[in-house]
Amino acid sequence: MQLYFKPGACSLAARITLIELGLPFAAVPVDTAKGTTATGADYKQINPKGHVPALEISPGVVITENPAILQYLADLAPERALAPPAGGLQRVRLQEWLAFTSSELHKAFAPWFSGRAMSADEKAQAQAHLGRRLDDVERQLADGRRYLLGEGFTVADAYLFVVLNWTRFIGVSLAGWPYTARFVDQVQARPAVRSALVEEGLLPAGEAA
Repeated sequence: MQLYFKPGACSLAARITLIELGLPFAAVPVDTAKGTTATGADYKQINPKGHVPALEISPGVVITENPAILQYLADLAPERALAPPAGGLQRVRLQEWLAFTSSELHKAFAPWFSGRAMSADEKAQAQAHLGRRLDDVERQLADGRRYLLGEGFTVADAYLFVVLNWTRFIGVSLAGWPYTARFVDQVQARPAVRSALVEEGLLPAGEAA
């Protein structure tokens, strides 16, 4: 398999999952601004949407969109329980959180990644909107559970961690959301997560595992 990624982007969730599952893969960097891979190939020929992640599972067979990729990977190794079995309510709960992270939470960070400076009013509005979405996460974790669905780590946690980790790059503190902050720290402590962060240059090499 080949994972097309951009360091620190939401494609990091797929890398974490691949490492958690011990699945072999090649990681191919993508310059989404230029629309090319590290070898200069036209990325639109791989993913016409132009964004990451994309997962090539066999020559010419490509999956896009994190919710689809993460569930596909989890189902390759059901014994690792990174996703509940299909057909049950817990699988639906997993899909709820994948959808929320992909649409509502991810979108809330968009103003910081738009490529233009925000006015004071725009920044205040963006911070308020992000705060409401962080409130949604905090409510889910406020009963003391370790992960979104309880005590077991799933692909929804990998994805949520990656997006929440962006707060560190935009200067937003999670101090007002203590259960969410604890969640981020717990997930980052997982060896697979630390390895993925090191591979993408987000942690020093000596901090892996």
